[in-house]
Amino acid sequence: PAMVYKPSTSECKGVAIISHGAGGSEQGYNYIGSAMSSFGYLAVVVGHRESGFQAVQEKVSGTSLAEGLAKLITDPLAYQGRFRDIAVAKEWAQGQCNSKVAVLIGHSMGAATVMMAAGARNKLNIAEVSKFTAYIAISPQGSGLIFPANAWSDITQPVLMLTGTQDKELGGLSWETRTEPYQNMTTGCKWLGVIDGATHMNFAGRGISKKTEALTVKVIHEFLAGVQASDCKLIQQIPGMTISVK
Repeated sequence: PAMVYKPSTSECKGVAIISHGAGGSEQGYNYIGSAMSSFGYLAVVVGHRESGFQAVQEKVSGTSLAEGLAKLITDPLAYQGRFRDIAVAKEWAQGQCNSKVAVLIGHSMGAATVMMAAGARNKLNIAEVSKFTAYIAISPQGSGLIFPANAWSDITQPVLMLTGTQDKELGGLSWETRTEPYQNMTTGCKWLGVIDGATHMNFAGRGISKKTEALTVKVIHEFLAGVQASDCKLIQQIPGMTISVK
C-alpha cells in the first residue's frame, strides 16, 4: 500500500520515499508528501504492513503499549519488511521520474529505518547499502535498544535530523538523546533542527501540529536546496527552531 504525490512542476527533481512510524500507515504524513510534491519531487508514503497498526495490536496483546512498541521497534523482520517496501517504491518511482536524485524520509521507527539505510551500525544485525542521495530522520533514536554508541560515525551522505523540545523517547528519556546521532556523525552536510515545543506526535501531524509541520517543511526545503547546490551552509536561522550544521 502507498500514497503517491506527483510533482507539481513539469520537471521531476527527484523521488522522495517516506517511511511512517510504528503503527502508522500510508495515509499519514500528508503534509510532507504534499510539500515534497510542491518542491518538484515525486513523493511516495509507503505503508509497512509488518509494522503498521495491526502489527502494533499484535505486539501489545497481553502487555503494555510501551512494551509492545519496544518489541516491534527491535524486530529485525519488521525492518526487513520495511526495506523491501522502500526498495519497491523507489524502483517504481524512479521509473516515473527522469532524475536520479532520491531522498529517504522517516519518522520515529521510520527514522531508525532511515539511519540504518544511511549506514548506521545497529544491534539487529541489519546491514544496508546506502542507495539514496540524502536522508531525513525525524525523531531519530540515540544509543539504546536499536543502536550502540557511536553507531553513526561512518555515515557520509547528507543527513537532516529533526526533533522537538517535547519529543520524548519511548522510555521517557529527554529529547536531547535524539541529538546523539548528529553529535556522532562526521562533518559534511549534516543538519540538526530542534523545534521549540514540538512533541513526538506533532511530527506525525497529530495534536496542535501546524507550527511543527510548517517548520519541518521549511527546513526540509532549505536542506534539500543546499544538497542540490552542493553547498550545505545554512543561509539563516528559521524562527521557532534552532538549526546546527557541520
